[in-house]
Amino acid sequence: MALIEIRDVHKVYQVGSEAVRALDGIDCDIDESEYVAIMGASGSGKSTLMNLLGCLDTPSSGHYRLNGTAVESLSDEELAQIRNREIGFVFQTFNLLARTTALANVELPLVYAGVPRKERHERAKRALERVGLSDRISHMSNELSGGQRQRVAVARALVNDPSIVLADEPTGNLDSRTSAEIMELFDELNASGNTVILVTHEDDIALHAARVLTLRDGKIMSDERRERDAAG
Repeated sequence: MALIEIRDVHKVYQVGSEAVRALDGIDCDIDESEYVAIMGASGSGKSTLMNLLGCLDTPSSGHYRLNGTAVESLSDEELAQIRNREIGFVFQTFNLLARTTALANVELPLVYAGVPRKERHERAKRALERVGLSDRISHMSNELSGGQRQRVAVARALVNDPSIVLADEPTGNLDSRTSAEIMELFDELNASGNTVILVTHEDDIALHAARVLTLRDGKIMSDERRERDAAG
């Protein structure tokens, strides 16, 4: 069984009197430990697909199973629970609390999950060590560079040991050298067994993935697989 199974998924938004079809019959499987990039121009449906994969939204019709759970039938509360348990998010804008330490930012998903304080500290420290920030644990996020803040965001995404790391334009606010460092980190995460899904419009970022889904007008136009050693 695939980690992600999507069958004939449609998403329609009502904008005034007009029905906007954001996804138009998507079929896709993603296996555990895959490294996938989702590409497409503005309006292609990639952001809508990301929201569905991340359980931030549900399909208008069709089926989405994540780790065997039928997502389309979940309540808002159940969606929140599956997000916290199964998905680690990394955003372009980092989404960190500015006057809060790196450790406290990474602990947040564990707070929501009701993990005891001592265990939260230990797991957050291990996540920060994994992304190379063991010497920045007590720094406030507004004292960190852009690359360091994105590493904190990656550590926060990993702290619950999620099924999927879902990254939305993760290098969009970074310079080219820092972008390369962050992508090297995603490469290492995938090599260690994490399922990584990147949403990007940048060809050089998509090259890191072993599989590229390209969307146009709410449909998957191509599904390209390649050897990893062709990347970068």
